[in-house]
Amino acid sequence: MAKNKPAITKFDIYEEQARSEALFTSMGDGAIVTDENGLISRINNVALNLLGYQADEVIGQWFPRFIAAYDQHGSPLDAIDRPITRAFISGRPVSEKTYYKTKFGKLVPVSLTVSPVVLKGKPIGAIEVIRDITAESEIDRMKSEFIALASHQLRTPLSAINTYSYMLRDGFHGPLNPGQDEFMDIILTSINRMNELINTLLSVSRIESGTVEIKTAQLNLEQLISQVLDELQPIMTKKNITFIRQLSQDSNLVSDPVLLKEVMSNLLSNAVKYTPDNGSVTLSSEIIGSDLKICVIDTGYGIPLDQQKQVFSRFFRANNIQHAESVGTGLGLYMVKQTIENLGGKIDFDSTENIGSNFYFNLPRDEPPETRFFKIL
Repeated sequence: MAKNKPAITKFDIYEEQARSEALFTSMGDGAIVTDENGLISRINNVALNLLGYQADEVIGQWFPRFIAAYDQHGSPLDAIDRPITRAFISGRPVSEKTYYKTKFGKLVPVSLTVSPVVLKGKPIGAIEVIRDITAESEIDRMKSEFIALASHQLRTPLSAINTYSYMLRDGFHGPLNPGQDEFMDIILTSINRMNELINTLLSVSRIESGTVEIKTAQLNLEQLISQVLDELQPIMTKKNITFIRQLSQDSNLVSDPVLLKEVMSNLLSNAVKYTPDNGSVTLSSEIIGSDLKICVIDTGYGIPLDQQKQVFSRFFRANNIQHAESVGTGLGLYMVKQTIENLGGKIDFDSTENIGSNFYFNLPRDEPPETRFFKIL
């Protein structure tokens, strides 16, 4: 005969509430809880210390307005763009980095995750966990400064090596024998790879320091792609890569031609580089509302599912790609994502290992021409 379960008493309920409260207040990260209307119902001491408020100043306030958030340009985020709003709309957790303004007007870089609280399929609130990343941001800044300085210093001796190597190759000091000529090919290939690495590192430093200048203008995607393909044609011919172009009839848009060319060069060169011989690369575009959607599809190695969350991180290269291609910085897609987002677009991808990848992004077609700078958090 089954024993009856002991009845739950008020003491048990109070004890559980006390345990939950102790857990909430002792969290190492800041935590803010809101109700279904976005009103702050709970906040722990870590969050209060970070923002500079007392609890009675915060409780009952409308979170999106009371705690102001700013993007990397220092512009305030609209309530609709806040992670907490997006979490409510999507019903899924949202993670990102942003800036919060403290009570004393200071902007603090934070990393946050907002999770909706759902009951019977309906959001009844949300909990946001925030972490001050000032120290990490400062370390990243110092790393970027070091990379920029080291890259600039490397350019001068590399330029001399490059010049004299080509002089030797061209016979300025007499003809080379077949063995020397083969060695010179290896030297020049390595020099070109070093130049690419230095240029990539300098581009990352410029992005992170906020010195990348955006100059939008009317441009034609078809013409821009033709320039990129001219540079990729030798390797596509060598690997017998079939290139398929499926661009919309109207492929005009307003964007930065230099930055967009760099984006397309990165995506297309990755597709060609990581597609085995006799594969194919497809470039397509279509007009969706006021945006132009661009897709780069390959039949390459693909990205393992357990590593896909890291694709746009700095220095990331998937394990299967490292085995197939030893050369690469892992910075190309990181720069692509930052550039596209600062041009007003969004990028995402689908990928299946050993089948291929599809990287796709949207850009506004009619953004008014302007000049501005961008940086990342």
